[in-house]
Amino acid sequence: MIDAVSAVFMVTGALMSLGAALGLLRFPDLMSRMHAATKPQVLGLFLLLAAVGLQLRTWWVWPVLVLAWLFQLLTVPVSAHMVGRAGYRTKHLHPELLSSDELEAVVQQAAAKRGPDEDGRSA
Repeated sequence: MIDAVSAVFMVTGALMSLGAALGLLRFPDLMSRMHAATKPQVLGLFLLLAAVGLQLRTWWVWPVLVLAWLFQLLTVPVSAHMVGRAGYRTKHLHPELLSSDELEAVVQQAAAKRGPDEDGRSA
């Protein structure tokens, strides 16, 4: 029974990771690709780590696997946020694909506060 559950977890986790990879290749802009890289990848990694834990059948491996998954769970949203902000600021997105642009007002306000640069150019 454990082998069957482990096999289902492994196949499902591999398919989730494959879906993330295909999304990175096929989606049109940075924001869509970022979503594809983060959402299914965390669940796919969880399922693969659970399959490894079930197959090894030792208690000491579970804290290491949980720690690895928690590290991914904590760092993936932060890195996706940073990539999204950098992509927005460097105009690597398709604004027509955004349903709402909540960051535009903040960026415009920051640009207005900053004013002209030292050499006379505006920000």
